[in-house]
Amino acid sequence: LVVVALLTAATYAELITKYPHAGGAARYVDRAFGIPYLSFIVGFLMMASGITTAAALANAFAGDYLTAIIDVPAAPAAVVFIIVLTLINLRGVRESLTANLVASIIEVSGLVIVIFVAGIVLASGNGEPSRLLEFAPDVPPLQGAFAASIVAFFSFLGFEAAANMAEEVRKPSKSYPRALFGAISTAGLVYLLIALGAVIVVPPADLAESTGPLLDVVAASGVGIPPWLFSLIALIAIANGALLFMVMASRVGYGLAEAELLPRAFSRVLPGRRTPWVSIVVIAGLTIVLTLTGNVATLAETTVLLLLLVFLSANVSVLVLKKDKVDHDHFTAPRFIPVLAIIASIVLLT
Repeated sequence: LVVVALLTAATYAELITKYPHAGGAARYVDRAFGIPYLSFIVGFLMMASGITTAAALANAFAGDYLTAIIDVPAAPAAVVFIIVLTLINLRGVRESLTANLVASIIEVSGLVIVIFVAGIVLASGNGEPSRLLEFAPDVPPLQGAFAASIVAFFSFLGFEAAANMAEEVRKPSKSYPRALFGAISTAGLVYLLIALGAVIVVPPADLAESTGPLLDVVAASGVGIPPWLFSLIALIAIANGALLFMVMASRVGYGLAEAELLPRAFSRVLPGRRTPWVSIVVIAGLTIVLTLTGNVATLAETTVLLLLLVFLSANVSVLVLKKDKVDHDHFTAPRFIPVLAIIASIVLLT
């Protein structure tokens, strides 16, 4: 799965450093094919994926992690959560990304805690390593592996979020390739250790039914970590992801309006703050609607479906744009990489 993600990351590294503008894959498709309707469809898929991601994370925020700290109704909690993130988004990209950086550090600390407690359980002889080789009795192993890959791919969807911040980054030609490849490699290793450790401590069936699976792992380990502390870390991690994708979706709307693929109102910005307030407010409203009507699993699977279509369009576009020359240095991926990424996307879609 990490290899598949790295293939598409190479495509995005070339496109982002070659065309450092908001709009992501929709801009690339527009430049490659010059068909406004096609560009709009890809842009719509991108915005929809950001909205479904944020909605899925809002539902996760209002689940077991929050109730471990305070017992409040899930729906109002999710709505308030989205409103707070919207206010941060309206404040400005510097504030949004500063919050993202701080939250990322806290998030990694939470994941390290899970890996640490799983290691303690394994070393004490209380874990069940044999579960690593167990498969669901009513699902063929290959089918199960592909199904798990689709859900796990939800963790590797930052390419579009990165692409839509290109106009607000210094020296993207240097920073983007290192950021993309470094983040995917690190995340892949951490998530692998998390998956192995969680299954050793808690039966997979129990994890599948939980809305706070990592909290269950910490609680089952017997290590004296207060549930409220880990829940707080998890809530910050969830908020981090939701904020990132709400920022991305709003910048997609802004980029599409700038390319005249959405009404010009989406390009209106707040005086002084320069944040696209119309796009931000519309994205927030749609996120609230989906939060109240969907669940985490369905929204996550929908996100993956939408973004696989977006990735497919980006990988085709980069092949077409190979002949397009720009007047600055940029990352270049060998042709066989986007070809393999196209094949991988089609397999995952199937």
